[in-house]
Amino acid sequence: MVSSYHFSMQIVKRSAGQSSVAAAAYRAGARLQDERKGVVHDYAGRRGIAHAEIMLPDGAAPWMADRERLWNHAEVLEKRKDAQLAREINMALPHEISAEARLDLVRSFVREQFVAKGMVADFALHDPVAEKGDDPRNFHAHIMLTMRMAGPHGLRAVKTREWNSDDMLKAWRQAWAQHQNRALERSGRRERVDARRLDVQRQEAHDAGDRAAAMAFDRVPEIHMGRRARNTERRGLQPVSRPRQDRTARPGAGEFRSAKVEKGRVRTVVYSSIDHGTRTQWNAEILTENERRSRSRIDKLERQAVRLRLRHMRALRVSSVPMRLALGQEHRQKIAQRHATRSSDLLQQIERLIAELLQVRTHRQKRHRDLLRLRDLGKMNGRGRF
Repeated sequence: MVSSYHFSMQIVKRSAGQSSVAAAAYRAGARLQDERKGVVHDYAGRRGIAHAEIMLPDGAAPWMADRERLWNHAEVLEKRKDAQLAREINMALPHEISAEARLDLVRSFVREQFVAKGMVADFALHDPVAEKGDDPRNFHAHIMLTMRMAGPHGLRAVKTREWNSDDMLKAWRQAWAQHQNRALERSGRRERVDARRLDVQRQEAHDAGDRAAAMAFDRVPEIHMGRRARNTERRGLQPVSRPRQDRTARPGAGEFRSAKVEKGRVRTVVYSSIDHGTRTQWNAEILTENERRSRSRIDKLERQAVRLRLRHMRALRVSSVPMRLALGQEHRQKIAQRHATRSSDLLQQIERLIAELLQVRTHRQKRHRDLLRLRDLGKMNGRGRF
């Protein structure tokens, strides 16, 4: 059985008008003073914050365990107006295990993958809030990481660039899947997660002869709906698809990265021809296509089951005839018995496939209904476009 997997990374940066102090306050549900901007970010009344904690590497200054001092210190070190302030990891947590097990899972992963490398990790566990319409399984964690190593006097003056590599991000994603699976196993659960693409998982299941898993993985992947997209749609705002200019290439390693783009390196992308509307509308289209595929497979399996039942009944009739002395008839009866056994096994496999596909289909139908409710809420609150 497959559980939900999500692991994404983003950068908190000034060029997007962001502040690491504000980001930390929001995720931890805290009230923090932003010394650089001279404002207070107060999210102390935010619901759904199950736990918030700062983990320090060995030898780090103890005062960095103070959230307000830590992120104001990080802000002071950054002088550029387009500075990268923090790295944020978003992870889905398994709803199948207990709250205590989820906390232990996040702590062990953060300690091994981030803190052991010298980062300061400020993480918060969020539980779903029913009053906000959250999915009851939407347990997740936000981890804010420093861009610099921590030492006895605070964060180092120079950033650690190797933490920016794609290979490290891939290693983190794979490690998170392994940590989750160990936690699920310790809790006695059958569910497992996988960080790989659906097509890779489908091919592996096909090669292993697991038809149920191969069929479950044969679907169009949904797109992630973050907090910003959900809040935008709840307010009833609709995106406007307009042609935009897009860079076709970046300067090479030996070139100066200027804000000016050379002629011929910009192309026009006509988004109105490729957009699917809002993320809710796009996911609704994907779920509709996945529903069509599921229905087609279930219909095919049900037709196979009908044929197998008829074959099984014929084989049973032949095998139940009283044994005669004729050698040919005895041989025929043995063949019929083998056919009856084989058709019975195949019928059980097909019925299991149908049951599992129906279970997956029921989950997708619920997801579809939830998306349509979000879309309808946006229509009721419709205010304009962005």
